[in-house]
Amino acid sequence: MSQDSKVRTTESSPPAPSKTRKKLPVLDPSGDYYYWWLNTMVCPIMYNLIIIICRACFPDLQHGYLLAWFVLDYTSDLLYLLDIIVRFHTGFLEQGILVVDKGRIASRYVRTWSFLLDLASLLPTDALYLQLGPHTPTLRLNRFLRVPRLFEAFDRTETRTAYPNAFRIAKLMLYIFVVIHWNSCLYFALSQYLGFGRDAWVYPDPARPGFERLRRQYLYSFYFSTLILTTVGDTPLPAREEEYLFMVGDFLLAVMGFATIMGSMSSVIYNMNTADAAFYPDHALVKKYMKLQRVNRRLERRVIDWYQHLQINKKMTNEVAILQHLPERLRAEVAVSVHLSTLSRVQIFQNCEASLLEELVLKLQPQTYSPGEYVCRKGDIGREMYIIREGQLAVVADDGVTQYAVLGAGLYFGEISIINIKGNMSGNRRTANIKSLGYSDLFCLSKEDLREVLSEYPQAQAVMEEKGREILLKMNKLDVNAEAAEIALQEATESRLRGLDQQLDDLQTKFARLLAELESSALKIAYRIERLEWQTREWPMPEDLAEADDEGEPGEGTSKDGRGRASQERPPGTE
Repeated sequence: MSQDSKVRTTESSPPAPSKTRKKLPVLDPSGDYYYWWLNTMVCPIMYNLIIIICRACFPDLQHGYLLAWFVLDYTSDLLYLLDIIVRFHTGFLEQGILVVDKGRIASRYVRTWSFLLDLASLLPTDALYLQLGPHTPTLRLNRFLRVPRLFEAFDRTETRTAYPNAFRIAKLMLYIFVVIHWNSCLYFALSQYLGFGRDAWVYPDPARPGFERLRRQYLYSFYFSTLILTTVGDTPLPAREEEYLFMVGDFLLAVMGFATIMGSMSSVIYNMNTADAAFYPDHALVKKYMKLQRVNRRLERRVIDWYQHLQINKKMTNEVAILQHLPERLRAEVAVSVHLSTLSRVQIFQNCEASLLEELVLKLQPQTYSPGEYVCRKGDIGREMYIIREGQLAVVADDGVTQYAVLGAGLYFGEISIINIKGNMSGNRRTANIKSLGYSDLFCLSKEDLREVLSEYPQAQAVMEEKGREILLKMNKLDVNAEAAEIALQEATESRLRGLDQQLDDLQTKFARLLAELESSALKIAYRIERLEWQTREWPMPEDLAEADDEGEPGEGTSKDGRGRASQERPPGTE
């Protein structure tokens, strides 16, 4: 076989299948994976922030665990490098849409200060170990440039945790610990620079028994720094200029730290009080009002017990105000997830459209009743229905003692009074006394809210009225004759309305015809007036006729011309 045939054979053969690389996905900055990666990055950042300064100021710590420090250092560097890769695969929002184009993500990232700081934090400053030796951890101070990532992780956690105030306090305590830790390390380094044991202010001479141990050195420095920064202890007086400068700097830092702590704690307490005020009604104003109006002690005690029950059992009565800032659709989904199961238990609402139930869920008003309190009395006008969420209510006689029945969680009452059912013998009046046996949580649905929702769902309204009729028939409270009379009256009224509508349509048609004829006549008159105006423009004016009379009869020689001129001045059609 010739060389050319070998080349042709090679060219015609199909290419070998290549292995496709699995591309890394683009992370959503508000997603769970990105959030957990931020929490992972907290570990190497906190390690560098705490350990590097400690190793630089306590030589025994650096020399005693050198191999462990190398492993931890380069493990944190590996995580720093992975964090840059994650940054290149983290999308961003543009006009509310997540951008997943990796080219645009990379172009946007490299133009930010974060990219420069991330690169600077990974500069291979460890290479100077070859010249300065491995016991110089200060070469890794550039790793502190990744601290903004720590703040981002804390912010994300604060928005996600169910206990944001507790997290703020824990974060504040962590900041205080880091500041005292750094200060204690600098104190020990300054003591070493000035000389251990030279005066009472510096760290004692390690030659003394007990002060040579590393743990004792750190704890003593940490304790001394805590006394200075909190200004609550009796510290030795400084004896040198360096010691004075160190104390002045610590006092200024303590003042700023005290202000920060007080401000943060005040903010946390204010947020907690604001949250309580948003979730639970303020009882201080009600108590003050009752004292000013001299309400009797028994009633005042009932009111206070009601407020206390709400706060102890974490019950809310103003859910609408709490969710008012959410978009309507999102607010509906939250309400459905919380209350739809309760509303679907009501017999007249079963098998209704899902959209109707979602509308009704937004109208539910939670209410809490105290022991012995009446929810409704016999003969009251029924303007709402109730669904029992928790607790027990009793159907009692007029004396308030005799119990006919006990209603528990999941039951309902008053639904017939809010639906206009023809032939209802009880009308919209309550037919029983309902009293709360203990603390009872109910959902209230008003007649106006139900009517507003059913106006958009006529089929559902017909279905609910039919279910209500069935319930009234079982209770023997439906007057069939009265229902038939109302239906006949309604049909007659509708027939009259249809007749009036037809007459109104006929009148509108006649009026339209008269209007058209009037417009046509107006057009004809306008046309005739315009024609007459054009004709009158050609007639001689009275001044011209008067001038012609003053000139007199024309002569013999000019009679012909005069007649010619006279004939020319006549208006058309007068010859």
